[in-house]
Amino acid sequence: MELDERPILYSYWRSSCSWRVRTSLLWKNIDYNTIPVNLLVNEHKSAEYTAINPMQEVPTLVIDGNTLTQSLAILEYLEETHTEKPLLPSDPLTRAKVRSLVGAIAIDTQPAQNLRILKYVGDEKSQDWAKHWITWAFEGIEKQLSSTAGNYCVGDEVTLADVCLVPQVFNARRCGVDMSRFPIISRIDANCVKLEAFKLSDPYAQIDCSEPKGT
Repeated sequence: MELDERPILYSYWRSSCSWRVRTSLLWKNIDYNTIPVNLLVNEHKSAEYTAINPMQEVPTLVIDGNTLTQSLAILEYLEETHTEKPLLPSDPLTRAKVRSLVGAIAIDTQPAQNLRILKYVGDEKSQDWAKHWITWAFEGIEKQLSSTAGNYCVGDEVTLADVCLVPQVFNARRCGVDMSRFPIISRIDANCVKLEAFKLSDPYAQIDCSEPKGT
């Protein structure tokens, strides 16, 4: 029997950060195996998982004999080692615009609805907390996109900004954010989810999905 040397992605189906990496892998046609890590039953805190990811987070990607953590670092690694179908533009200024949007989404927005943050806030306030901060961040991102967007976040080519935006829109809707206030974000999301890599990376297409679509 041949040894399976495909990359291994430790992932949780509804994790935004895992979703970003899934989309990039699929966009670049990198075949990989998934090992689910159920955050709801604290599998990410097990001794076995902590040994490979001391931050007790998903995703973790094992690739090329290396173990990588932090989704943005993984996305950059995939860009630098798998240059086909790039998700960063070659022009330095355009690339900086993409990275600015990536930061606005992945650093300024997503942590507000991170599971461990919501647990600390408490069930009674967690929904309003997430809705407030996502709405606040989307107001700025919508304005930023007004000067960069074409069919996608920056012009008419899919970039890492789109890879990060789609999971965040999913979470915004789950948290009750009024997306009618953000027509550019909504339009870009609608364009992205028609693409095969985004369809296959969708949470409801994952092997560990535990809920019917739309819940």
